[in-house]
Amino acid sequence: MNSADALLCLREYLRNEAYAATVVPTADPHAGEYLPSRYACREWLSGFTGSAGTLVVTLEEAALWTDSRYFEQAEQQLAGSGIELMRMKMPGTPSITEWLQARLDEDDTVVLDAELYQHTEYVAMEEAMPPGCVVAIEGLFDEVWKGRPALDFHALIALPTSITGESTRSKCQRLRERLEMGLPYVYLITACDEVAWLCNIRGTDIPYNPVALAYAALTPDQLLLFVDRSSVGEQVHQHLIDEGVELRSYQDFAAYLRSISQTTVRIFSGNRISELHYQAALNHIPDHPLTPVVLSDPQQGGVLARLKAQKNEVELAGFRKAFEEDAKAWSKLLQWIEQEIDGGQLTEYTVAQQLIAFRKESPDYRGESFTPIIAFGPHGAMPHYHCSSPEEAAPIVRGDFLLMDTGAHYVYGTTDTTRTIHTGNPTAEEVADYTAVLKGMLQLSDARFLKGTRGASLDILARGEVFKRGHAYLHGTSHGIGHYLCVHEGPQSIRMEENPVPLEVGNVLSNEPAIYLTGRYGIRLENALIVKEDEKENTFCRFETLTKVPFDRKCIDFDQLGPECTAIFNRLSPNSSDN
Repeated sequence: MNSADALLCLREYLRNEAYAATVVPTADPHAGEYLPSRYACREWLSGFTGSAGTLVVTLEEAALWTDSRYFEQAEQQLAGSGIELMRMKMPGTPSITEWLQARLDEDDTVVLDAELYQHTEYVAMEEAMPPGCVVAIEGLFDEVWKGRPALDFHALIALPTSITGESTRSKCQRLRERLEMGLPYVYLITACDEVAWLCNIRGTDIPYNPVALAYAALTPDQLLLFVDRSSVGEQVHQHLIDEGVELRSYQDFAAYLRSISQTTVRIFSGNRISELHYQAALNHIPDHPLTPVVLSDPQQGGVLARLKAQKNEVELAGFRKAFEEDAKAWSKLLQWIEQEIDGGQLTEYTVAQQLIAFRKESPDYRGESFTPIIAFGPHGAMPHYHCSSPEEAAPIVRGDFLLMDTGAHYVYGTTDTTRTIHTGNPTAEEVADYTAVLKGMLQLSDARFLKGTRGASLDILARGEVFKRGHAYLHGTSHGIGHYLCVHEGPQSIRMEENPVPLEVGNVLSNEPAIYLTGRYGIRLENALIVKEDEKENTFCRFETLTKVPFDRKCIDFDQLGPECTAIFNRLSPNSSDN
């Protein structure tokens, strides 16, 4: 069924049930970035394949909101669909609720799928709309999407402490120390990567994320793991038993939530628990209980998320090894491109496949960490462009920028690297733009900052050089990176928008300023960083650069870079002269 037919089915359902509209986010019950096909509801309805976007459908109109990474892609994929593109953060773009209220009558109802909305998002939608206008129900898309895919479960993998650096029992002890309140409690863990980290398991249930579809619940004396039981082999089962983990069925999580005692404190992150599970956890709680029964996660960003983001020394050693291994594949790729570019057979698709082939030469390679972004010329101006087939791929020839943003999972760490090279002789403008991006990245790499500093305080170090060129990129400068886990990991970040979570020793982050000129080219350069304590003054932190892939020297104006950043460049890029 194509997207036009899917919209017809949805509107028929809305009319039959007397609903005026629905809002469909890019989401699943685990607050994941990459979705199982069962939860690709927004893509099914719109035909837009980007990883971020929200579709709003009324009986007569439809609109899709997405961010700057996907403006060009969404414009192309929505053409002729009748769905209006809404460019987020751009002047004149209404919010979703503003757009809806301009089209709804006083008594109209907006229906949401309770599985697809995290609790905080649902509350925000309720508060922004007239009282009683918004309702969340279970199974909306089971009704609308005939032939909806089922969840697909695969075998779990158990990781030894030689990889993780800490046992599950130890992690649970540290987590309980931060949760202890003198009352019975249950800490609900719904994000798959958090479950994977706590239980030292990995899986292949989600594209590009090495996690299993799972939930967990931690009490003062139990750790319950809700997974597909057929996915747990004998050795993994024994590993979990040895670590004090009790297995439950994945499908029983909602029933477990409904069984929690009224006097037990429920602790959860509101931005990671679905409205469906939130309602299940509170379904029998009185309006005014005598004891507290609901608490948000007690630490900004989430106590478990903060623990996971602070990598231990074993994990950090694994990261260093992963980036060294990945640099071997990158080095081979850069040489291969130079050898093949004049043969007439080089395309965006063949470059992506060749890098994967080089990575597979490592026995520790476990797959790509996200969809490879190989973008030539004007395609580079679309931050998350990718071609999915040989037929869609642009040929790569002499004379333009080639932007390559890819990452991989190795059993001991996850990588994320971007390099932009020029296939010919860059113009003065192209060199100046490239140098500005590089200079910003180097300035951030060399930052020295007080412990407790938040990412927004450092963002201008990278973004300021791009501003000086009269350009701006609207995405973040930095995201966290998981340890053989999700390549995009919170809660820490470096971006313009305020994030109250400080950078902490052991955090691993990207560093990726950029310049995008629509219809012409894109330049993005990305290294990965470790936050470490300053060796001279322990109240300060510095960054350690993990990435070992060279830059394109012919694109660098060292006079523009200046002596200070040139020294940083030489220190961080000892092999840069090879390219």
